[in-house]
Amino acid sequence: MTTLATTVHLADRLHLASAEVDTGTAELALAHGSGLVRSIGRQEFSWVSQETVHLAGGGRVLRLPQRPVVVDGSNPLTVVEVGQFGAPDLPVVEGSDFCRLGAELTRGYPWYGTGTRLMGWPWARPTGVWAPVVRVTYSHGYATIPDDLVAIVLDVAAVLYDNPTSLRQISLGDYSETKASEVLGAALAESIAVKLGVAGRRRRAFSIRT
Repeated sequence: MTTLATTVHLADRLHLASAEVDTGTAELALAHGSGLVRSIGRQEFSWVSQETVHLAGGGRVLRLPQRPVVVDGSNPLTVVEVGQFGAPDLPVVEGSDFCRLGAELTRGYPWYGTGTRLMGWPWARPTGVWAPVVRVTYSHGYATIPDDLVAIVLDVAAVLYDNPTSLRQISLGDYSETKASEVLGAALAESIAVKLGVAGRRRRAFSIRT
C-alpha cells in the first residue's frame, strides 16, 4: 500500500534538500508513519475502487466503514442483503429500498415510499431493519491525500526519521541530546489519535473485508 506522504514532503518538513535525505530511512519512516495513522484512524484514506465488505445489519442504519464514500457513474454502490440458512440473497436499491446520506444507509425510509422491501428483511421483522449480514461493494478514499492528513503523517515520520530506534537519550562524546517523552512509544500513538480526532478523520467501527 502506498504511503500517505512522499520523501519530498518529508525533506521539506525537515528543511533539507531531497538529495540530503537518506532515501531508505525516509521511506521506512513514511511507511511506518502511514501505517500508524491508518491503524489508529481505522481508515485507509488512499483511493480504493469497488471494495467489497460484509457488515453486521440488524438495525435501521448501516454505516459504511471507509470514508469518504464515492458514488458516481464510474463507482456504483452495490448493496445485497445476504440470505440466511439457504435463503436467497436480496439486492437492494438506493432510493427505493434505502436512502443514503454520506456513509450512512438507512433502511425503511421514507415510510411512505413505494416498494415492499421498505419493510425490511425479512418482512416479519420490524419495519426498516437490515438483514443480519449485508454485503456492500463501494469506492472510497482520496485520489489526492488532504493536506491535514499529510501533516499528521509527516509529524510521525519526522520523529521516526530523526530517531529510528526510539532512544530516549543520545550521547556522542561531549554532546548529549534528550528526546521529549511525548514523541516516544505510547505517547506518540496518543498524539496521532488526538490529531486525527480533532481533524474528524478517526472512526470507531470495523468491517470484515472479502
